[in-house]
Amino acid sequence: MKAIEKKNLRRKRRKQHVRKNVTGTADRPRLTVFRSNKNIYAQIIDDMAGHTLVAASTAEKSVCDDPIARGNRKGAKLVGQSLAEKATKAGIKKVVFDRNGCAFHGRVKELAEAAREGGLEF
Repeated sequence: MKAIEKKNLRRKRRKQHVRKNVTGTADRPRLTVFRSNKNIYAQIIDDMAGHTLVAASTAEKSVCDDPIARGNRKGAKLVGQSLAEKATKAGIKKVVFDRNGCAFHGRVKELAEAAREGGLEF
């Protein structure tokens, strides 16, 4: 087994530990974060209905048109601000945060702080 496969397997196991306790409802949907090397993605999901309510990512031109700022903390902050703005327009104020197996620092933390500043509570 290659090193990258082991890393992904460990992340999936951490994700399972988090997801068995974190579920999104209609009252308090789940804000999930996925980060790749090039981009960062965030969604607000109602798990009971199985629908994505709001989504934002650095892959969208409207969120981040600077290709250098897509995979770093600046891009994560832009995604958090955009997601919070879209969520308040959709009437969502409270969410449950799902870090998706990633450590809560760097880009994930920057996105969460920007979403909190934008008006989301979690």
